[in-house]
Parts: sequence; C-alpha cells; structure tokens
Amino acid sequence: MQTVKMVITGPFSSGKTQFIQSISEIDVVRTDERITGDAEQIEKESTTVAMDFGRITVDDDLVLYLFGTPGQRRFDFMWEILAEGMLGFVVMVDSTKPETFREAKSILETFRAYAPTPYVVAANKQDLTDAWNVDDLRIALRIEEGVKLLPCIANDKESVKDVLLELLYSILEEMEANS
Repeated sequence: MQTVKMVITGPFSSGKTQFIQSISEIDVVRTDERITGDAEQIEKESTTVAMDFGRITVDDDLVLYLFGTPGQRRFDFMWEILAEGMLGFVVMVDSTKPETFREAKSILETFRAYAPTPYVVAANKQDLTDAWNVDDLRIALRIEEGVKLLPCIANDKESVKDVLLELLYSILEEMEANS
C-alpha cells in the first residue's frame, strides 16, 4: 500500500478545512479554537491552530493523507512540521478576496522553499459572482504558465476531487521521472 502525503495550505479563511471535509472518508481530525474579537470583522467562529487531517482511499494500493495547515501567521510554526515528508501541496486562494492574494503568494513561496515537490493552486469560491476568474488570478498572483491553477469550490466533492487528481498526476509524473 502506497501512501501519499499532501498538504493543503493557504491564507486564513481560504477554504482549507472545508476542502478536506468535502472529500475525506474519515471524520476530519480538527484542531480548532474559537475566534475572539470584534464579531463584526470575523466571518467564521473558529480557526485551525495546528492542523486538519483527512484520508482518502483511491484504490487498494493508494491512500492520500491530507494535512491542512493553519492559515494565520501566528501558527506558521506548524507549516514546516506539516511540510515534512509531503509529496505535494495545494495552495488555496479565496477568489473573492484580492486582499489575500499577496499572502497566498507568500505562502506558496514558503512551501516551495520547504520542499521541491509538485503543487497546484486552487482558486476557491468560483461559484460566487464576485470571484476572480482563473486567468486574472494567474496574473494577480504572478503564477508561471506551467503551474496548474484550477477553479475550485471547496464544498463540492467533485471539484475537490478534480484538484487532488491534478496534484496526484503531477506527483506520479515526478516519481516516474525520478525512478
């Protein structure tokens, strides 16, 4: 049995936990804390402080382990720990929040520095009217043409599956090239 460790990362509230919950075959292991502060400015009740964990059995020979990172910088010490042993990663971007694009690009560069593994960028919330389209996001995030930037809806299992399959194909291609 082969296991593939994938990390799901991105800015605060970009959809990482929802992404994993939509596809995991097990109850997602979550390490959330209630968010305190000005309720007017907070759009969700809790935040991931260590990680989310989910699992998907692709077939008899292949299992994917999904590790979701905290999005807040104050928990970024967990990023390097979670990146250890990853074979690929997904950077989630909230397509409706251009104010988070710079943070998403910074996180992408941080994870590329941890390990030279395949990655994809998931443009989340593509079902919303104010979402930036993928081509405009590529320009805004300065993502090279060869990098897969995929439309995504984190609460849609098929959409999540498409993103993970693209990453898995990239990982398998790299494994074959290196063997």
